[in-house]
Amino acid sequence: MPGDDFHGHTYLARVEWDGSTGAGYRAYPRAHTAWAPPAPEPFDLSADPHFRGDSDLPNPEQLLVVAASSCQLLSFLAVAARGGVDVLAYRDEAFGEMPDELVPQRITRIVLRPRVQVAAGTDLAGVERMLHEAHEQCYIANSLTTEVVVEAEVQVRPDA
Repeated sequence: MPGDDFHGHTYLARVEWDGSTGAGYRAYPRAHTAWAPPAPEPFDLSADPHFRGDSDLPNPEQLLVVAASSCQLLSFLAVAARGGVDVLAYRDEAFGEMPDELVPQRITRIVLRPRVQVAAGTDLAGVERMLHEAHEQCYIANSLTTEVVVEAEVQVRPDA
């Protein structure tokens, strides 16, 4: 989350995926779930409450963060599957920042914090490289003028 000196709006998003990339690129499930807390499903939209929107509904700013997070997830799963890495779980608690003082207002930074679980015996340094490669390939991040930062954590899942 932004530091105490940040003055603006913060947008939260979360994506989750479970499965296995062990069978290769063509076999793993692409479906994943996205949330824009605190909104419940379905994904009806409103404006940010700061712009007179309904705080119980997701807003476009949150969906921009979701798009960046989801794109990183899908890019990473593709890179990992092609590289023969068995990814077992991926969780991202992402956020975006929109400072109050900028004109025109815009989201200036998106931080993705994926937490990746892989099968035992996986080269963790290789997974870190794959996360960077996925970021380079993510078309949402490449489409934005906003800074997109990836702060990843990779773990071997104990039950794998």
